[in-house]
Amino acid sequence: MAGFTTRTIHALEGIHQGAVTPPIHAASTFLQPTEGGEGEYEYQRGGNPTRDDAQRTLATLENAGHSFLFATGMAATAAALGTLHAGDTVLMSLPVYGGNYRFATIELPKRGVEHRFVPDPNALTDEDFDDSVAMVFLETPANPTLRVADIRRAADLAHRHGALLVVDNTFLTPYLQRPLEHGADITVQSATKYLAGHGDLLGGVASTDDDALAEELFKAQLISGGVLSPIDSYRLIQNVKTLALRMDRQQDNARRVIDALREHPAVSRIHTPGSFSTEESEIQEKQADGPGAVFSMEIAEGKDIRAFLGALRVFGFAVSLGGIESLLCLPASMTQGAYSEEDLVTAEIPDHLVRVAVGIEDPEDLVSDLIGALDAA
Repeated sequence: MAGFTTRTIHALEGIHQGAVTPPIHAASTFLQPTEGGEGEYEYQRGGNPTRDDAQRTLATLENAGHSFLFATGMAATAAALGTLHAGDTVLMSLPVYGGNYRFATIELPKRGVEHRFVPDPNALTDEDFDDSVAMVFLETPANPTLRVADIRRAADLAHRHGALLVVDNTFLTPYLQRPLEHGADITVQSATKYLAGHGDLLGGVASTDDDALAEELFKAQLISGGVLSPIDSYRLIQNVKTLALRMDRQQDNARRVIDALREHPAVSRIHTPGSFSTEESEIQEKQADGPGAVFSMEIAEGKDIRAFLGALRVFGFAVSLGGIESLLCLPASMTQGAYSEEDLVTAEIPDHLVRVAVGIEDPEDLVSDLIGALDAA
């Protein structure tokens, strides 16, 4: 099989007129045969050639049978969680992205679906599954603590009880981790982050190898209408071709930044995938090809976190991640701001935790910026 980037670049073959990039089909509607029946495309919400090209490209990255593109990452997650029915229960790892938390605590109850948060998915046993449990939803590595969950173990456990496993793979992307190969039924990602990679596109993708689940994800597109536009689909096709190059650079930068911060007196602890325990380190090594470029750090007691933020010159203070630019945020009041105080404590997200998403800038500048800001704290 060809390598990752080769497959990505050559996912689309036989393009009209021999073009090296596909055309953009911006049409909202398509003419239908007057003699009866339906054409291949009818209306953009139900299907569009450019979105199909992008979905084919994303499926190639995932080694998946089917990929479906949505207008946002949350729309993709909503489609996956939308396979649940009244009376079902989802076991959801904690912490999770704040949008996933909101969906579980606000939207699912309206549909008669229960949720139970699981602080350590690796501790799940058969006793945690009653007849109502229809899905396990994991983020691994977790946002923002970078805790690692064993995908294969969770898949085997869920399937033994007739439940689905859904994995949010936003932090690592299929370049570094492919949950479907470890038994997941659906994988979701915010395409806004690493897949698009330039901080200027909202999108989400849900992928599966299961034909029946694929039909449900397609119907989520058709019914909700939260689909990716042709223009953004085309941009995603182009942007994802450099995913491996960008992530290699971002991972290398992150390693250099982390090494430079380990002994700084203003940093009390650094969290990376697998750093929590030997067990999680072994799991991460088994199921992923790299740590990614997100880490979190705890600012030491007595240090002024606002002075630290105010001294930054290269890193931006903002939510989101995965772009070529380096960003950091305070999860407790930003990305996980919807959490109850109790769940913030359970998820081990203190006010002084900083999530760091490393970009592709020159590593010396990134290190200098963080060291200077920490010195000012």
